Amino acid sequence: MRRASSKFLSHLQKPRPKTQVFSLSRDFASTSDQPLASPSKPHLKSCSKTQSLLFSRLNYHRLQASPSQNLNTLVDPIAQNVAQMSSRRRKIKERSDLEEAFESAVSIDEMLKAFEDMESCFDEKELGLACLKIGLKLDQEGEDPEKTLSFAQRALRILEDNEDNNSSSGSKLSLPIAMTLQLLGSSCFNLKRFSESLGYLNRANRVLNKLEAESSYQADDVLPILHAVQFELFNVKTAMGRREEALAHLRKALEIKEKTLEEGSRELGKANRDVAEAYVAVLNFKEALPFCLKALEIHKTQLGHNSVEVAYDRRLLGVIYTGLEEHEKALEQNQLSQRVLKNWGRSSDLLRAEIDAANMQIALGRYEEAINTLKGVVQQTDKESEDRAMVFTSMAKALCNQDKFADAKRCLEIACGILEKKERSSPLVVAEAFMEISMQYEAMNEFETAISLLKRALTMLEKLPQEQHSVGSVSARIGWLLLLTGNVEQAIPYLEDAAERLKESFGSKHYGVGYVYNNLGAAYLELDRPQSAAQVFAYAKDIMDVSLGPHHMDSIEACQNLSKAYAAMGSYPLAINFQEKVVEGLEGHGPSAQEELNEAIQVLEQLKEKASTSVSETLMNALPLPQEDEGFSAKNTHSGISAMER
Repeated sequence: MRRASSKFLSHLQKPRPKTQVFSLSRDFASTSDQPLASPSKPHLKSCSKTQSLLFSRLNYHRLQASPSQNLNTLVDPIAQNVAQMSSRRRKIKERSDLEEAFESAVSIDEMLKAFEDMESCFDEKELGLACLKIGLKLDQEGEDPEKTLSFAQRALRILEDNEDNNSSSGSKLSLPIAMTLQLLGSSCFNLKRFSESLGYLNRANRVLNKLEAESSYQADDVLPILHAVQFELFNVKTAMGRREEALAHLRKALEIKEKTLEEGSRELGKANRDVAEAYVAVLNFKEALPFCLKALEIHKTQLGHNSVEVAYDRRLLGVIYTGLEEHEKALEQNQLSQRVLKNWGRSSDLLRAEIDAANMQIALGRYEEAINTLKGVVQQTDKESEDRAMVFTSMAKALCNQDKFADAKRCLEIACGILEKKERSSPLVVAEAFMEISMQYEAMNEFETAISLLKRALTMLEKLPQEQHSVGSVSARIGWLLLLTGNVEQAIPYLEDAAERLKESFGSKHYGVGYVYNNLGAAYLELDRPQSAAQVFAYAKDIMDVSLGPHHMDSIEACQNLSKAYAAMGSYPLAINFQEKVVEGLEGHGPSAQEELNEAIQVLEQLKEKASTSVSETLMNALPLPQEDEGFSAKNTHSGISAMER
């Protein structure tokens, strides 16, 4: 997606109009404020006022005309006054030439040279917008984020000082300040200083939200910059692993585009696809589907059925349908995409689409068909390419499903041999491939190899700040495999870390967090820590109820686990209560869950028996023992006889 600052900057390149001729009247000191650039026609509706807003409010330094009139000098006062006026004219002309040189500069080197000349003639307080413009140009080129940050910081300092010193211009400077804050956020993001970036962007967001509510600003003034800020917030929070929050900003950016662009425009189609891809990245295929369908519809209308954009939409739609386990629909969309990509000669995209198609065939159980597809694809790949590794990984999946484990392992060894050479250059690609390969080894009960690959993937992902959600997912997988192989104590730190990371990335009510808590509770039970188990099982149940619904099989399983934890604590009334909910939930699933229902009813009866036995034991323990009663009675009798004798 195009960086927002480049859109701003594209409107700042128009030539400056000629400077107004100043009068020589006694009102010379109050010269008119002139814009450094005239408003330009936008190439996008959303940027219609950017140039005008940036420069129309820049106040030139007001020169004070105070000619000296010392009659004791030998200089003729009239001649002296004329000389002073000529000097002022020269200064005005010099400033005008410097401004025009700066405005007409095209390259960053030309802009910096013109700015250096301006510094000797202008006060610091007059250079705020020029600093901003240079910062935007540097950000667009993306070569020196440190220098970009330096100019943006200088611009912000100047603009804020001017705002503080001139209360009447406060609202006028708010928009350039918001743009500067956005630029600072972008610069810090490029320097991987994500916390600082987030702080600047949040400030910009607050300024713009305040401006939106003011009648003095039109929507076209504020919305382009607000869109840039929302998009940067999406980038930053994604990089920080806060993906659920990030998605809200991307959707807000799309809403702004829908307000500022014509309905059905190509850019709206691309924006909808961006949102769909973001949802796919967090495996939320249900939310992704409507955005992808809308993108497809827009691109078909604007570009026709055989455009590359339509092909990309269909390929993404295939991935979404695969995630929704609608594999026939997925394969149909993939094949339509392949036809268009082939016609356009997009060999690289076509190769990836063919690999996707093979995976869809595997999901449909068409293993031989998938293998034949992959045999054709492998001939098109370079021997040491990542694509070749992907082909052998998919080939192994098909062979594994046919129980041809020796052949599958050989394919996985070839894939790993290629990927190991790419760890430094493409750590994310390799890590994701290792995650996929580990699942194949897991399917063949090669758990030690699967865990080893996941740990290697984890090491690579931990060095990538934007992949913290993947770190959480891999940690969860390692913890589950360690639990499965009886390494319970080793599993717990992985599961605990996974729960925290996934909560930060996806929110506390995401179903993935619920699954991790279920496994963590099972680990606590294994270590005879039923109270800790009950606590995390309760978290899991709450999450599952919210994210999946109380009648989902995974929600019912969470309820079953909670019953087990309370039974282990000896809290049979609570255990029975939750087990009854399990039975009720399974009854709603009909014949498909009959076996699970019979087992749940049996467990419920056992709990009731244990509860009854526990109550009986409690009552027995509450009653006095027989020998104590006899002793007590004998003692009382003896005391009574002694009293009678007395």
